[in-house]
Amino acid sequence: MKRLDRRQMAARVARDIPEGSVVNLGIGLPTLVADFLPPGRDILLHSENGILGMGPAPAPGQEDPDLINAGKQPVTALPGASYFHHADSFAMMRGGHLDICVLGAFQVSRHGDLANWHTGEPDAIPAVGGAMDLALGARSVYVMMELLTRAGASKLVDRCSYPLTARSCVSRVYTDVAVFAPQADGAVRVIDDLAGLGLPALRDLTRLDLQA
Repeated sequence: MKRLDRRQMAARVARDIPEGSVVNLGIGLPTLVADFLPPGRDILLHSENGILGMGPAPAPGQEDPDLINAGKQPVTALPGASYFHHADSFAMMRGGHLDICVLGAFQVSRHGDLANWHTGEPDAIPAVGGAMDLALGARSVYVMMELLTRAGASKLVDRCSYPLTARSCVSRVYTDVAVFAPQADGAVRVIDDLAGLGLPALRDLTRLDLQA
């Protein structure tokens, strides 16, 4: 099965972010999206540690140790960027001022429930960060994750078995195989069959009654 690599996944997400959007990129895989935003498209990137107008990753050797994102990765700032207190950043998130957030996930249910902060394992370290604030505060929540676990189980599930971050919040799920849109009624639409597997094969992978 031909799958997208992580950079290709990021490019696919970037393609769907509309002009004029204010977007938060979550820690981990979603940070790659900044490198693939179409040139000339007016998009403001927000980082929860207090940046608005964040740019892509710097070229090797051009890193500024004082300019990082919420995941402590070096970033750049575009002309007109602003910096502010962490509390003000969270006020933006909680106040409904973000059009889109892009988050990683352990699981997403067919109803759009999100589980991305804890696996529930006794030795796992919880890492909620601002995920709950983003999931409930952003107008649209895009999840970016590989479809299958290392054991071959689907992360797009009937019901999340991990602790929930938020219920019925996910608008789209971007994976290395396909793009899905969970619905509040439990139906899941296939927006883009990236691997060209076809609906029956995607149903076999997810064990869900997917719709075209």
